[in-house]
Amino acid sequence: MRLPDTATLSTRQARIREQFDTLNIDALVITSFPNIRYLANHVGSAGILVLTAEGAHLVVDFRYESAVTALQASSSACPSLRVWPVPASYEEALLRCLSELGLGRVGLEATNVTLARYEWLVANATSRSLSISFRSTSGLIERARMVKDATEIAILREAAQRLDGVVDAAFKAIKGGVPEREVALQIEGAMRDAGYERLAFDTIVASGPNAALPHHRAGERMLAHGDLVVLDFGGVLDGYCCDITRTVAVGQASPRARDLYDAVQAAHQAALAAVRPGVQTTAVDAAARGVLEAKGLGPNFGHGTGHGLGLDVHEDPRVGKPRQDVEPVTLEAGMVFTIEPGAYVAGFGGVRIEDDVLVTDTGCELLTRPGRELLIF
Repeated sequence: MRLPDTATLSTRQARIREQFDTLNIDALVITSFPNIRYLANHVGSAGILVLTAEGAHLVVDFRYESAVTALQASSSACPSLRVWPVPASYEEALLRCLSELGLGRVGLEATNVTLARYEWLVANATSRSLSISFRSTSGLIERARMVKDATEIAILREAAQRLDGVVDAAFKAIKGGVPEREVALQIEGAMRDAGYERLAFDTIVASGPNAALPHHRAGERMLAHGDLVVLDFGGVLDGYCCDITRTVAVGQASPRARDLYDAVQAAHQAALAAVRPGVQTTAVDAAARGVLEAKGLGPNFGHGTGHGLGLDVHEDPRVGKPRQDVEPVTLEAGMVFTIEPGAYVAGFGGVRIEDDVLVTDTGCELLTRPGRELLIF
């Protein structure tokens, strides 16, 4: 598994510490596992990271102590790391860590800390007369994660390229009389053969009327002549996610199916053409949405044009309509996200075309192999 080196982690941590004064905090308690991995290279399903102005403190139980020791002896060691054991509970260990470090103003990841954990920390800090005040933070690390560094870009590029063979296997599985679930199994087998550590999400194979359901789960419906089939799948390589969607037809595609595909393809191309540094994500969405609206398909495109890719399969930046409660994101070189316009007609079917893109200094690099026309099987 490829992990960033110590110098990269140091740079990432420094970017977060730069915001401590603005947030009026002395430390940040990080409980999101992708965020812990991003800052400390700790890969696991348990752990808490406390980032202070001087160092990093990892609260982990005995299951991970050997792994952390090995990590700290490697070129991917987390800088200035101190490990705190968990004799009883993670909450007890965290409170002990905060108390012994003499921390007063402590930030919490509001979108990841449960109400139960927050209430326990506040109640026990008060009952023990600890001078700790907990403060809400949101999106601090997620915003930093939007712009990928060289290590991340290399993994994301390879993850997307490995999808080429999986797409070919998916196409070979398309036959009339084959159930959606069987096609999904063929795709997932090809994902394993391609070397992905796991699926990024449940594989979507949506045929005929089911193709009008954007997140349909592969079922027992048999692919039939004339069907549009939406194939949406992705994998995880060294912790990073890729995601692709292709739409194909079984047998002879109807003129209506071809028109629907051509409209979505035009929207996809318009969105790609809009991607470059300095452009807001809402403008990319508007480029795709405007094409579909001009063709009378605006009401049939109900989701955003794309989403960020990284340690999560859905992360910032979101590429969608403007929202009053969310600041628009301006594209920067190093951002990686999907472009995936779609149009869905109830009772008939749907089309979605999705590719992964990297924002470059002058525009964008298409990471996945493009699909240019409606393929017939």
